[in-house]
Amino acid sequence: METFWDDVDRHLIRYGGTFTREIIDSASGSFLFTEDGRRVLDFTSGQMSGILGHSHPRVVETVRRQIANLDHLFSGMLSRPVVDLARRLAETLPPSLSKVQLLTTGAESNEAALRMAKLVTGKHEVVAFARSWHGMTAAAAAATYSAGRKGYGPAAPGNFAIPAPSAGDWQAQLDLAFDLVDAQSVGSLAACIVEPILSSGGILEPPPGYFAALQRKCRERGMLLILDEAQTGLCRTGTWYAFERDGVVPDILTLSKTLGAGLPLAAVVTSAEIEAEAHARNYLFFTTHVSDPLVAAVGNTVLDVLIEERLDERAAKLGAVLRNGLTDIASRHPLVTDVRGRGLLVGLEIADESLSAPITQKCLDLGLHMNIVQMPGMGGVFRIAPPLTATEEELALGVSILDEAIGSF
Repeated sequence: METFWDDVDRHLIRYGGTFTREIIDSASGSFLFTEDGRRVLDFTSGQMSGILGHSHPRVVETVRRQIANLDHLFSGMLSRPVVDLARRLAETLPPSLSKVQLLTTGAESNEAALRMAKLVTGKHEVVAFARSWHGMTAAAAAATYSAGRKGYGPAAPGNFAIPAPSAGDWQAQLDLAFDLVDAQSVGSLAACIVEPILSSGGILEPPPGYFAALQRKCRERGMLLILDEAQTGLCRTGTWYAFERDGVVPDILTLSKTLGAGLPLAAVVTSAEIEAEAHARNYLFFTTHVSDPLVAAVGNTVLDVLIEERLDERAAKLGAVLRNGLTDIASRHPLVTDVRGRGLLVGLEIADESLSAPITQKCLDLGLHMNIVQMPGMGGVFRIAPPLTATEEELALGVSILDEAIGSF
């Protein structure tokens, strides 16, 4: 054990906060198992990705079969799993979203979407929410404002932050935000990239009507609207895509995390018209793992399970159960100031930011892995995202552990 942590200290680059002081040996369903025999309920689905839980039997079977047959290709070659997944993804979406590019991570899909938007519009300026997270690569990082901006030198030019939607007169807030964008713009507004629910921003859900109004702002300026559904896409919020609630269809949709159910798979989805214009302008986003058959086969299996088990409906039902449990906690603990979210993506906010880390550690000690968002001035928000395959008993266990942990402070 000590040798392991000595090796961590000597050889690993620390890439974000501290490492959880557990050696994870295996995982199955909703649980992680540590090397010393502890069972930990995973209320984050890995990195908010494992919507089918860990080591889902159908995914395991697909990986074993596919890796023995066809794992990786030259990026200009195609295989049936890739084309099948592109067609099937398009079938889950409005007719205008029919063209798909398969990549690996959320940052990469956002990078590709922004690159495409800039090429098609012939412009370069990008608008994003002030509490956004879109990734850690160049253009994606330049449109990320919730963390990671200090100390790295200039971001890509032409990036503007607008306030994340809040309660009150959001229309006036949005009007003012774009008045300021217009004042700063050099006349080259290309795109607006936003999350339907801001996850790293603290599970912030814009009010109904907001995205329709945002889309109108984009249309008025010749901007493309990019929706980043890395965490909200593919049934987690109780519908296949979070944007369905708002009656808008983005110009470009990005997916990741949930698409691979824990494996590195992402997608950019857009219209035939935008794809044709991008191609005419020599769109280039050629990566080592674009259109890889192994993860595409997994993506097809993920769609199979989502459809066959009607996990959109299950997420809505389990989400109500989870919210009821968390609301009960809030009613008994003044430390809890809000419960919000949709489906199985829920935030629980506490008033005292200094207790965020101790409560998280107490949960882990009791057998529950939690993820806390800590932003100056907003206390702490637990991001709760169990797998869509979780049972009501597992949700109840997690809620009871969280209740005990909060109650100890």
